[in-house]
Amino acid sequence: MARVTFCGRRGLAHTLVREAAIGGPFVFDDEDTRTYAVVINDEEQYSIWPESRELPAGWRREGTTGARDECLAHIEQVWTDMRPLSLRQWMQEQATPADP
Repeated sequence: MARVTFCGRRGLAHTLVREAAIGGPFVFDDEDTRTYAVVINDEEQYSIWPESRELPAGWRREGTTGARDECLAHIEQVWTDMRPLSLRQWMQEQATPADP
């Protein structure tokens, strides 16, 4: 499995995970007419994935579909905390005072 990282319009990094069987990197250009799905993993990290493709292990559909730019705009609105879920939980545990 390989990871391809690209940035949205505001520099927000989105990670797109692809299977080696796809046969080469995704090419994103202004003429891309594919429909994408917003996907999320167990760490609550977001990405986009071609709607017609099977999702890689560890990712599930979030519910939003559309053009690439629409999906990225949605991610920019909802993914406000870039820290993985496990880190956020650990930080919250550390901030909670222990019972005497």
